[in-house]
Amino acid sequence: MTLSDFAAFFATGGPALWVIGVLSVLTVAIGLWKIVELIRLGIWRSAASHAPKTPTGRVVQAAQLALQNPRLDREMAVNETTRVAKTELFALRQGIRPLELIAAIAPLVGLLGTVMGMISAFQALQNAGGSADPSVLAGGIWEALLTTAAGMAVAIPASVLASWCEGITEREQARMEDRSMRVFNDTAPVVSPQNAAA
Repeated sequence: MTLSDFAAFFATGGPALWVIGVLSVLTVAIGLWKIVELIRLGIWRSAASHAPKTPTGRVVQAAQLALQNPRLDREMAVNETTRVAKTELFALRQGIRPLELIAAIAPLVGLLGTVMGMISAFQALQNAGGSADPSVLAGGIWEALLTTAAGMAVAIPASVLASWCEGITEREQARMEDRSMRVFNDTAPVVSPQNAAA
């Protein structure tokens, strides 16, 4: 398919199809960037590693260091660990909001293009009067519906990608909570029955 074919295709759908084309490019770009970013953050590295090479590993390390810091009491250590966890989760969630926005906007842009195309088709039918050619009307409707299909074709992958990234973030958040709580529970002071009853 040549460049002129692409231009003719987008010209068929009008301005709405061009907007959807831009949204599709953004979806691919954000998707590729997100995958690279997840690799950089170490999301698929071994969770058993004690080194801070994963988001959970960095949170666990922060919890350990906070507990070892003599200037921090237990509550302050928890707050410091929570701060690090929020930073890690923010990095994991970057890019999800734009994907969700594209998933919401693309079908609406497609629907707008369809409505505008239908208006143009029926205006042409009205201007033609009694000598209207049904094939002309059918062609106009086909061109109008093209934008709806294109909008859905962009929205579906964007929505799937956003859900996939959100699932990864939720799974990592659960790991952070579980393993950081283990660190704090392992270092919790032992309460004797006499003190507990007091």
